[in-house]
Amino acid sequence: LSGLDPAQPYFQDTPIEVRLDKSDAEFVDVIHTDSAPTIPYLGFGMSTAIGHLDFYPNGGKQMPGCGKNPISQIVDLDGIWEGTRDFVACNHLRSYKYYSDSIIYPDGFLGYSCASYDVFETERCFPCPREGCPNMGHFADKFKGKTKNDFVKLYLNTGEARDFPLWRYKVSMALSGKHKVKGYVNVALYGSGGNTRQHQIVKGTLQPENTYTSFIDAEVNIGTVTKVKFLWNNNVLNPTFPKLGAATITVQSGENG
Repeated sequence: LSGLDPAQPYFQDTPIEVRLDKSDAEFVDVIHTDSAPTIPYLGFGMSTAIGHLDFYPNGGKQMPGCGKNPISQIVDLDGIWEGTRDFVACNHLRSYKYYSDSIIYPDGFLGYSCASYDVFETERCFPCPREGCPNMGHFADKFKGKTKNDFVKLYLNTGEARDFPLWRYKVSMALSGKHKVKGYVNVALYGSGGNTRQHQIVKGTLQPENTYTSFIDAEVNIGTVTKVKFLWNNNVLNPTFPKLGAATITVQSGENG
């Protein structure tokens, strides 16, 4: 059984006879996309972990792309009817859109087992353990029987619009140069499976010999890395023409470490 943002009002914290529960089937996976409290946030979805696997994309409360202004959302690419419906219950309805995308991307939507979304944003839940990470959506049942805990909470990020899956990489970068400067560094990844756009790794003071680490949620599964593009900018005209480079860049895939 796959629960697509099971309803919160009248169902959360009720006996298992009246709501979805892991005892309802041999395998129950749940996608939580609108689990903010009903009052005052109008969250329609349940926040409690109730399945064998409970996925909380983007933290499970506010989905990217749902904060668009009402006009742009109602005059949606999918038409006025879907746009109006999305404006009213955008977070709630993301669950079925993620599910339908998961059918097309069997390697996408990897969920990382974590205590909370805040911890997921750190390095403590990365990369996937030896037994791998389950895929949110249609292929979650590939993970049946692999869980040891009563409830497993899984976190991941998604895109703002179709196509929704993102693939997580950790990028560590040691800078080279003679003087520290202010600015930002962007990195783009190239691989056998495709290339990413530029992602910002660090912004602020750039100190040569320091190592900076950031996560990239890439819009493509890049496969084997073939090239890394490094770009930096200090945003101002500097008469000393400072030079900055990357001594090393390490890219780690979340999927296989």
